[in-house]
Amino acid sequence: MITLKSDRELAAMEKSGEIIAGMHQELRKIIKPGLSTWAIEEFGRNYIESHGGRAAQIGFEGFKYATTISVNNEVAHAFPRKNLILKDGDLVKVDTVVDLDGAYSDSAWSYAVGNVSPEVQRLMDVTHEALYLGIDQAQVGNRLGDIGAVINDFVENQNGYGNVRDYVGHGIGPTMHEEPSVPHYGVAGRGLRLKPGMTITIEPMVNMGGYEVETSTEDGWTVTTVDGSWSAQYEHVVAITNDGPKILTSQDPEFDAKYLL
Repeated sequence: MITLKSDRELAAMEKSGEIIAGMHQELRKIIKPGLSTWAIEEFGRNYIESHGGRAAQIGFEGFKYATTISVNNEVAHAFPRKNLILKDGDLVKVDTVVDLDGAYSDSAWSYAVGNVSPEVQRLMDVTHEALYLGIDQAQVGNRLGDIGAVINDFVENQNGYGNVRDYVGHGIGPTMHEEPSVPHYGVAGRGLRLKPGMTITIEPMVNMGGYEVETSTEDGWTVTTVDGSWSAQYEHVVAITNDGPKILTSQDPEFDAKYLL
């Protein structure tokens, strides 16, 4: 079932998204060599709760943490760890979900730790641009395939990276994961037609190497690249409106000016 949100509900989701955005903005200041990923978890949970939100990933299908923190060849869903200390040149991805009085938001972001190589920086830049190319297709009357097709063409055909297929975006609100699924690959003009009031996540995961990934048999959560290549991810919640796509998790009002409610 797909729920269409009212203006009031979109405004509430944007308030929730402001908490995630604020958390990510602060993480830019603290992520550096020598920091443990557990310290990121503690900071993220404290930030969410001190701003009136609930860290909605805690308890989801048995998950125990407020954040997933994935480093280098870890694609997604990795646990925060006290003994994992970030090093200069690492690439870390932080993902979380906030519930603010029943309004949900979801956002992942990639961070360079210290000075990353030009290859890692390019991976981050391409993934970020892929996100926004997908957002630009989130227009009333377009189809889900339009989002996936433009992302996949940019990632794989134009830049030669691997575009992860096993994990996709999704509807969000009134719970964390709703219909529809939002693949980051597809055929333009195919799939569900987008309607005003839909709220979805767009969250491409892009690998330096092949697109294939695997899930840890030890913890049942951590997703890594099969070939060991590094991976980046960016994610926003997007509302489909008659005035175009609106980002509900914006971290940069100036950069995102045309996408704001």
